[in-house]
Amino acid sequence: MQAPAAAKPAVGVVFDSAMGENIGEALALALLYGLDGKQECRVVGMAVSKSNLESVGFCEAMARFYAGAVSGAYASTGRTLPIGMSEKGILPALTPMLAKTLSTQDDSGGPVYEHGIKTRTDTADPVAVLRNALTGQHDENAVVVITGPATNWAGVLALPGATDLIARKVRVLAVAEGSLEADVLAAKRLFAEWPTPVVFAGRELGQTLRYPGSSIENDFAWTPHHPLVDAYRASGSMPYDAPAHAMAAALHAVRTDKNYFQLSGPGSIGIDESGKVKFVPGSGNHRRLTVDPAQKDAVIQAFIELASAKPVPRPSRRPPPKEKVEPPKPPAAKP
Repeated sequence: MQAPAAAKPAVGVVFDSAMGENIGEALALALLYGLDGKQECRVVGMAVSKSNLESVGFCEAMARFYAGAVSGAYASTGRTLPIGMSEKGILPALTPMLAKTLSTQDDSGGPVYEHGIKTRTDTADPVAVLRNALTGQHDENAVVVITGPATNWAGVLALPGATDLIARKVRVLAVAEGSLEADVLAAKRLFAEWPTPVVFAGRELGQTLRYPGSSIENDFAWTPHHPLVDAYRASGSMPYDAPAHAMAAALHAVRTDKNYFQLSGPGSIGIDESGKVKFVPGSGNHRRLTVDPAQKDAVIQAFIELASAKPVPRPSRRPPPKEKVEPPKPPAAKP
């Protein structure tokens, strides 16, 4: 008798950003870790298209935070992953969001948010990271979220067999408009060659759906230090509400069945030489993500609940150490 197939794990999320360019990308990553804590997804791969070590450092600091560092939720091991970084010079600038957050000090003068990114050798090849992340997933059990330039994924698409791999593994690609114009050729390749359904969250969606700044002040009181909170405060004059189209893309990718958003009819997404995105209705597997007025309050509440969620304990994958059994003592000698 054939053994039953093992159940698929929660969907694997591969996240690619220009972390540090805007606070929306950090919000989206926090939301994904919130969903990870609820076991609705697994963050299985991460890369940045921003050629900046602090960008990778911030991503690793977030990963360590949700693995228990700073928050002290639990002493988990193996939660952090190698993070890929583009070396093609895209968006290299150090921004206040990165600089101020990573320079936050504790009472002893040490860094609050530890990370291991000191030189380029501490990062990974982004194309290999993204490809390997997909390779490790069950068929049709991965989603890809892109919130920055498409540089890294253009590199993946150039690999032999990559299109077939993506078609087999990925349910949907969710793209949030952000810095696509920084690498127009890569964006053109992405939209022209990607083989699975694509949803696109434009900037206009972020103007309607905003993350409330009041949540930063009220919903993170459970911890004295949080990298998202420090990054949010460094990114603008408080209080402010941040455009949340990157969060919308991430939420839709994982909770597609919740119907939080409306989708346009099918069509194709293109990008002109200036970096302007254009959607052409018709045949194609691309759709635009739009606000459902009836769901707007529910979406904002989901944003808050997930982004501000505490790290959730995970059992260690390592087996517990075996108890040392002492050999029986020989009987005492008779006098």
